[in-house]
Amino acid sequence: MTELDPLTMTIELLGGLALFLYGMEKMTDGLKAAAGKQMNTLLAKLTGNPVLGAITGAIVTAVIQSSSVTTVLVVGFVSAGLMTLVQSVGVIFGANVGTTVTAQIVAFNTTALAYPLIAIGFVMTAVWTKGVARHYGAMLMGLGLIFYGMAVMGSAMSPLRTHEGFAELLQSLQNPVLGMLAGAAFTALVQSSSATIGLAVVMATQGLLSLPAGIAILFGAKIGTGITAILAAIGKPQDAKRAAAVHVLFNVLGAVIWLPFIAQLAGLAVLVSPVAPHLLGVDRLAEEVPRQIANAATIWATANTVIFLPFAALFAKMAIKIIPDRAIAERAIVRPRYLDDELIRVPSMALERARMELGHMGELTEAMLAKVKSAFAARDLSELSQQYDQVVVLREAVLAYLQHVGRSELSDTEADEHARLVAATGDIENLGAAISRELAPLAQTLKEANIAASPETTALFERLSQTIQESAHAALRALLAGDERAAQSVIAKRDVILGLTSELYQRKAARLAQDDPERLLKHRVQVEILDKLRRIYSVAEHMAISVLPRGVLVGELSV
Repeated sequence: MTELDPLTMTIELLGGLALFLYGMEKMTDGLKAAAGKQMNTLLAKLTGNPVLGAITGAIVTAVIQSSSVTTVLVVGFVSAGLMTLVQSVGVIFGANVGTTVTAQIVAFNTTALAYPLIAIGFVMTAVWTKGVARHYGAMLMGLGLIFYGMAVMGSAMSPLRTHEGFAELLQSLQNPVLGMLAGAAFTALVQSSSATIGLAVVMATQGLLSLPAGIAILFGAKIGTGITAILAAIGKPQDAKRAAAVHVLFNVLGAVIWLPFIAQLAGLAVLVSPVAPHLLGVDRLAEEVPRQIANAATIWATANTVIFLPFAALFAKMAIKIIPDRAIAERAIVRPRYLDDELIRVPSMALERARMELGHMGELTEAMLAKVKSAFAARDLSELSQQYDQVVVLREAVLAYLQHVGRSELSDTEADEHARLVAATGDIENLGAAISRELAPLAQTLKEANIAASPETTALFERLSQTIQESAHAALRALLAGDERAAQSVIAKRDVILGLTSELYQRKAARLAQDDPERLLKHRVQVEILDKLRRIYSVAEHMAISVLPRGVLVGELSV
């Protein structure tokens, strides 16, 4: 029996595991940054039904190597009403298939590629400080670190090939339940099923693990990811918790159903995997079993998706049953709908979420505009003030989110979008302030002075208010969607607003000549209202101008 050095083996094993996990992180971050925006668009467009959603979820997850990011995107789409919960179930099923690509990658005997990939990736990140090439360089360097970490772990475990005590321990893993428990426990500890599967593959490359034991560990690793999903969903919206519940149900039910059929799954994996008949004993196991484990993972996840997909609606109902809607009284303070910290490390996706949250701010601001008339009629501005408080809360949340996003490496396009969103946040808040803090308080003045305008003046004010409301609506659309036509329509209303304003000023001047003891007070209040309405238009015009290209802008302003 070979004499072991437990301390040295443990240090090498943990060091190799650390390299493996860091490599996974680098590779995933590089892929998400390089392809994240395209995958986000693909996911949004191709999820019309559960089957298509499953295929799309598998593709997206296979490319960006992160089922958690795929799930976060799905939750955002459900919250925005772009996807139903049933459709999201299909995507989550597919994401579990996509994650098996990791097992396929690590099953290759690619130790010789580790150094070249690390070197090439490093050079690419050093030469290209910006752009997609840098992200692909990070991906290659991460892949090289994965291979190198696996080589280090394999070297650390190689003395165990002839150790009787360890051989007896591995025999206990032939019991599927014990193998599952071991896989689940290790995954819960390191918070990575990829690390668990990678370690199982490393053990298999040393001839230390049989295929049935590897499959049992695989089942346990996927169950262990449920703990990660549950932890990630804490404090998140109900849809996020339901997505986590679907993820857990899929893996737990999949493992339980297949537990009695591990031998049959192993047979299928052997059937589709290459063989090495020229080798014998441990050497043959080391050559064949790693690929068999990877193939078993793909077969298992794909079969579960096919089996469970017809029951997507049932999974959605179970998730709602487990995570019911909470009846929460409406409060002045509002929570962001779309911001998610999981996406901060994927700038293209995070910027899209910030834009969606700006849309939420825009909705509140438009609701404030719609209530100005009723607030003046009732002489009550409490509701407008409450909604402005919500806009301020969202502004602070968006700015904090964008601050974190700005610390990432942004491409030139992303940096421009980041700056535009920061400016847009202030513009929308300024519009809300003009309504709530400048215009609305005049309702209280009208109430205290008991001032009533003439029918003609009231009609002019209503026309002006309606025109300005339309301008603000178009400005918000222009700002949030980059709609140049909407921006041009805002600027085109300037002459109409100037004409109505001039007519109102003429009526005010004529009113001053009348013998009315309250004429000065009425004049002052109505001029202030007129000034605040023009202020709202000025903010809307500024928002529109920020959207238009310089050439178009010069043409508009010269008209």
